Amino acid sequence: MQVDSGSPVSPESVAPKRKLEAEAALHANGKVGEDGTTTEGPSPPKKARIEETPAPQPVVVDEFETEAKREVAASAGLTGAAETAGSRLELRHQVRHQVAVPPGYNYIPISQHVPPAKPAREYKFTLDPFQQVSVYAIQRNESVLVSAHTSAGKTVVAEYAIAQALQNKQRVIYTSPIKALSNQKYREMEAEFGDVGLMTGDVTRNPTASCLVMTTEILRSMLYRGSEIMREVAWVIFDEIHYMRDKERGVVWEETIILLPHSVRYVFLSATIPNAMQFCEWICKSHEQPCHVVYTDFRPTPLQHYLFPSGGEGIYLVVNEKGEFREDNFSKAMGTLQDRMGEDPADSKSGKGRKGKSKKGGDKKGFSGPSDISKIIRMIMLKNYNPVIVFAFSKRECEALALTLSKFEFNSADEQVMVEKIFNNAIASLSPDDRGLPQIANLLPLLKRGIGIHHGGLLPILKEVIEILFQEGLIKVLFATETFSIGLNMPAKTVVFTAARKFDGSQFRDLSSGEYIQMSGRAGRRGLDDRGVVIMMCDEKLEPAAAKNMIKGEADRLDSAFHLGYNMVLNLMKIEVISPEYMLERCFLQFQSSAGVPLLEDELKKEEELKASITIPDEELVADYYEYRQQLDQMRADFRDVITHPSYSLPFLTSGRLVKVKYKDLDFGWGVIINFQKRLPPKNRPMPKAEELPPHEQYIVDVLLNCAQGSAVPKDRNNVTATPGGVVPCAAGQKGEPLVMPVLLSTLDGISALRIHIPKDLRPLSARETVWKTVLEVHKRLPDGIAMLDPIQDMDIKDDKFKALVKKIQTMEQKMFSSPLHKDPRLPQLYSSYAHKREMQDRIRGLKKRIQATHDVLQMEELKARKRVLRRLGFTTADDIVDMKGRVACEISTGDELLLTELIFNGVFNPLTPEQCAGLLSCFVFTEKSEQQTKLKEELAAPLRVMQEIARRIAKVSKESKLPINEEDYVSSFKVELMDAVVQWCRGASFSDICKLTDQFEGSLIRVFRRLQELIRQMSQAAKVIGNTELQEKFDKASEMLERPNSVIFCSSLYL
Repeated sequence: MQVDSGSPVSPESVAPKRKLEAEAALHANGKVGEDGTTTEGPSPPKKARIEETPAPQPVVVDEFETEAKREVAASAGLTGAAETAGSRLELRHQVRHQVAVPPGYNYIPISQHVPPAKPAREYKFTLDPFQQVSVYAIQRNESVLVSAHTSAGKTVVAEYAIAQALQNKQRVIYTSPIKALSNQKYREMEAEFGDVGLMTGDVTRNPTASCLVMTTEILRSMLYRGSEIMREVAWVIFDEIHYMRDKERGVVWEETIILLPHSVRYVFLSATIPNAMQFCEWICKSHEQPCHVVYTDFRPTPLQHYLFPSGGEGIYLVVNEKGEFREDNFSKAMGTLQDRMGEDPADSKSGKGRKGKSKKGGDKKGFSGPSDISKIIRMIMLKNYNPVIVFAFSKRECEALALTLSKFEFNSADEQVMVEKIFNNAIASLSPDDRGLPQIANLLPLLKRGIGIHHGGLLPILKEVIEILFQEGLIKVLFATETFSIGLNMPAKTVVFTAARKFDGSQFRDLSSGEYIQMSGRAGRRGLDDRGVVIMMCDEKLEPAAAKNMIKGEADRLDSAFHLGYNMVLNLMKIEVISPEYMLERCFLQFQSSAGVPLLEDELKKEEELKASITIPDEELVADYYEYRQQLDQMRADFRDVITHPSYSLPFLTSGRLVKVKYKDLDFGWGVIINFQKRLPPKNRPMPKAEELPPHEQYIVDVLLNCAQGSAVPKDRNNVTATPGGVVPCAAGQKGEPLVMPVLLSTLDGISALRIHIPKDLRPLSARETVWKTVLEVHKRLPDGIAMLDPIQDMDIKDDKFKALVKKIQTMEQKMFSSPLHKDPRLPQLYSSYAHKREMQDRIRGLKKRIQATHDVLQMEELKARKRVLRRLGFTTADDIVDMKGRVACEISTGDELLLTELIFNGVFNPLTPEQCAGLLSCFVFTEKSEQQTKLKEELAAPLRVMQEIARRIAKVSKESKLPINEEDYVSSFKVELMDAVVQWCRGASFSDICKLTDQFEGSLIRVFRRLQELIRQMSQAAKVIGNTELQEKFDKASEMLERPNSVIFCSSLYL
């Protein structure tokens, strides 16, 4: 039975495609078959259990997968396919439900759940299947992870958890990754539930409310401080939980989840993640409670994906609503691009791998430039497919593209009046000076035309105005960076990507499928659009596989980004009931590492059984012979390394000499030396200095070899590997092609004493074939083999170690020849079998090491090293008791806690004024790239030198404690570019004045100032801990000077 997504969902109506209820038939990892029978598992247990091993595998006792279908009207889309008009399309989507259950838990299947007579919240619409199942889990007081696309309706689940907590007079916490999202959620929830508070660090409102909205960092801080509020919390909602994979901040989510008490239940809201069940198993093990995962790939508004080849006149539908990839249209789009690229022969960077992009994300040649975006926007407007979000991958590109549309007017006269009114009301609280900032003055004309910009460099108040205007339909085209796709629920009808590639801070690369899914998910407004449209502007050729993977690929996995920090270590050492080791053992990183143990153990068992089944006659004799051969092979390799060393071999690499060429499994046999030369640097690439190359790679030898048909001589002969890639020897019994190939000295397997005549010009095939016939003739005449150069007599190698090696080879050959097996006809078979058995033994040894490494706690060595640092610097005692320095460091989480604590205890802040303190502290919160040259006055340069000296001492102690750290990188990570700007601001300079002192975007400046305010508050608290009232007052004064009322830096959010 199939479920229509519009029908009410009860346990009976959520019928899976294969089978609805699997709980009675599942045991261990048993699966339910098409016919309802169980495979891979014995009879069902009475209770589901998780094995208490380093790699727990909770039993999935309640699992179903259902395929829902719905019919939608066919859409001609942007390409105007008229033949589809009036027809109907059947779209399908999956809904999956699983649950991880701890040992001994009396689990009742979801199908037997009886909803309460009076639910905490009732809806005027019918819930989608995934929403209904999630609500059932909450009604049973069981945690749930909801993994679904943007705009699918995950918020419904969070709202139900809040309503239920309020109904039961319990406290609930809603966390989000960013302050802007917290502000927005607070506004929505206060309107909905009333009893709602907000805590973001910047703002605290109604902190005693039953429902608290906060950032994850605030929740972590409350847990470390043992806040009384936490005792009353029944539910915690983690919005955007996939943020946990963020390299810098993701660890905060793991810390928080581990620190929360077992009594708390969770709602995790996430974009689609393929390993959602693994995350639920971790929650189940960590908190000894069941955790459901409800996954759906349901999109309320189906998407059509188009390609726009740069310079072209039209767009091509490449993935339709059903998710079908249109190979024909993709080929047409790439063909158009190829034709366009072919028109510009001077463009040496055209085609695959082109690097014509600037670091800002634009295109130096303007190949995919303003005219293209104008064409697309004009087409979208003509077909009424606005509003549109245009994703660009740099702030400057956003602004440049927006300005190219400044001649268009997308808003009516009435709408322009409305925009101006909203805009002026929003900035009314700012000072006249701030209202005259260039960013504010320049943006209003664009906004009135219906064109907006949204990126991290904008003033926060402007970003919020733009968000409000966009939500009100007064912005028709919004140019935004990737951050707009995170959290804020602001969909459009159409999404445009300005490129298929982005600069990620270190390199240009294709967008990942996860990034594409996140941004393209903004297309299509539920209840307003019958289709969402996604257009990818493409200015370089894409491979079909890469395009398919990007558009139709799997979402990014939720992988742990856990890492240790001193604030975490000290806070955990301070708490009696928990320790840093406890955190390491229970983090998601360790859980993921242990997850593969059962598979490794299965593989180990199979290998051991297979090895035991191999019996070899006379195994001891075969083992001895094997060891002789192995040792002899190694000695011969050492022998070759000496005779082919440039200092000995070069005089003998004369034209016409026969040499053997062999590299790993590629045995070319005999060849003829044509020439040799010292290696030159390859074109357009730096090459290591000669002394940095191994001696055998400093020369290239041109050898005539009999190669397989189709082999090609490399174009850049100086950029060779050991043997050129794609070149293989001619197979026995086949006609090859004699080619002159450049090879390295390391591939010469033997140098003969014989030379043959070769013609001067070997370019004609006939000349090369003549030489090769001579080589074959030599073979016939010398059936006992071609004589080699004697290394001692002919090559005059006098090295005593080499002479000893020659004697060892002779001794080992005698041992091998005297073995009873040497002339035994069974030898090849016996040797092969024993070699196979030894390979298996090596694999078994490797598997045991991997299993042992997986059982070991990750980052334990780093933890020991960090503890050594803390002891040596006096933050903890020899018994790992947190000392006064350590307690001070616990108060600091916004900057480098070790260095800041050392600055306090070394009295660096004592002679400084409040504004100088603020200037010095700016080094700890400014992380943006800057190209400005900074020359500081002595009032700031002096304390900076002291700070850098203390930083060097910390780096030295860290290095001596076995922590990998680069002293110069560590010292230079504290950036000085904003020191003067901060001091001038504290002394009364206007924001427009300090903007002239730096090359940063206004929004980036404000972000730094707000983080600085947070750090100064923490420093004040740190001074309080040691009882230094004078220093505390100084930091309070600095905070007061920084936070001017009604300034653009600290103006309150429009959502509040």
